[in-house]
Amino acid sequence: MSDIEIARKADKKNIRDVAKKLNLKEDHLKPYGHHIAKIDINKINKNQKKDSKLILVTAISPTPAGEGKTTTSVGLHDGLCKIGKNSLVCLREPSLGPSFGMKGGAAGGGHAQVIPMEHINLHFTGDFHAITSANNLLASLIDNHIYWGNKLQIDTRRIIWKRCLDLNDRALREITANLGGISNGFPRTDGFNITVASEVMAIFCLANDLKDLERRLGNITIAYTKDKKPIFAKDLKAEGPMTVLLKQALLPNLVQTLENNPAIIHGGPFANIAHGCNSVIATKTSLKLADYVVTEAGFGADLGAEKFLNIKCRKSDLKPNAVVLVATIRALKMHGGVDKKNLEPENVSAVIKGVSNLKRHIENIHIFGLPVIVAVNHFVNDTEKEIEALKEECLKMNVEVILCEHWAKGGEGTVQLAKKVVELTDKENKFDYLYKDDELLIDKIKKITSEIYRADEVIINKKIRDQLKQFENQGYGNFPICIAKTQYSFSTDPSKIGAPENHSIPIREVRLSSGAEFIVVVCGEIMTMPGLPSVPAANSIKLDSNGQIEGLF
Repeated sequence: MSDIEIARKADKKNIRDVAKKLNLKEDHLKPYGHHIAKIDINKINKNQKKDSKLILVTAISPTPAGEGKTTTSVGLHDGLCKIGKNSLVCLREPSLGPSFGMKGGAAGGGHAQVIPMEHINLHFTGDFHAITSANNLLASLIDNHIYWGNKLQIDTRRIIWKRCLDLNDRALREITANLGGISNGFPRTDGFNITVASEVMAIFCLANDLKDLERRLGNITIAYTKDKKPIFAKDLKAEGPMTVLLKQALLPNLVQTLENNPAIIHGGPFANIAHGCNSVIATKTSLKLADYVVTEAGFGADLGAEKFLNIKCRKSDLKPNAVVLVATIRALKMHGGVDKKNLEPENVSAVIKGVSNLKRHIENIHIFGLPVIVAVNHFVNDTEKEIEALKEECLKMNVEVILCEHWAKGGEGTVQLAKKVVELTDKENKFDYLYKDDELLIDKIKKITSEIYRADEVIINKKIRDQLKQFENQGYGNFPICIAKTQYSFSTDPSKIGAPENHSIPIREVRLSSGAEFIVVVCGEIMTMPGLPSVPAANSIKLDSNGQIEGLF
């Protein structure tokens, strides 16, 4: 059966019954039908504290063979529940971009899914629509201010705020707006980001509460005057109405796994162009409700995990207890040079060669002082020799490898992993950030590129160096760095798989996210508005004769 067929056959419980596992009462919930609810965090005791364990799930560099990070996160959560632990999984909301583009849905897979799958992958509770509306409200207020006399003296050539849309559409990367004559405003160049790359999304996921959200929204830099004086969203009084649009969206969403265990899904920035983590509010709420919280960070550990640790944890004072690094034998073969069409035959040498990518990620996690365990998402064609070869290679690094069968068996297939993770979280760790707040921005960039990507040099031209100095002079030098680059390689060249060395990282541009409070460093050819592939996933998505959705993962 396909993922969506498995999801439809699930025996779903009313969300009120699922909430009882977290000691949530009916008045803690704002239901969206029978199987989805928002959690009213205002009714949860703010001083309530638990000695909870935070487990980060990350992965090797992604390949077309698939790794299954979300599937493993859900499976581990169900496994923890199987062994009697009070667990909660905390995930990101899927974007419509990948759902209709290249990847398909993102709610787990097989017997390790969150449900109702169709709702989660499509409009869900409307959070992304609210973020899109708030982003575009600010854009419209900018153009409206210019139309009515431009009291702030905004230089239309220096407007940096873009509109957004939660779909892949390369035609919107760069546009001309306000055409059609005097009544429509002053023509200027503009563009769109995908919603998950909007600074509003980043702020949404990093805010601690509504007050913090409003403050951050007001601090968004939207444009500059002709003498390069910055103009902020609060100068347009935009933060108030933007917060109003996001008020309900800021409440975390409660759903369930196929095994009727509670799951929170909230926020969803991409890790290749943003910081790639679910909301701080959702994570902190989860830590108040459960003893073990499983959360994920986007793409490979060099992107999602690095940003989770250097940005999200730094901004929210979160301290993870352990890391689960997800890999598949198939993906390791691809990192070992095997074509996707030839992954089924046994190839021990390719696995050993591909382990170079896994080892690099393990080394990176150890840089942060965290313990790590490798979870192998099992496929039916994996052979004992391949698995043993992987275990032997990881043993050289004193890292344990656990074979997981959650796709086929659900929580039963991750019981061993769950037990090992519990042991791992009980150990003391020496978690620390890669760099200090007071280091120069250029030095922070060099630390990430040299220690995480193993690059020999960073190519930064004078214009970008001057911009970084300007950010520091404006008081933003203590901000962390958010690298935007391809997810497929440690380098900026997606074809350089495995663990490339002796490469350079070219910096294309730097962007100030003064509301989200980080500096975006755009590397290589990465785009903040993706395009659709030649055969998009949308081609296979339709309604059948019974009105059921087909083709969504």
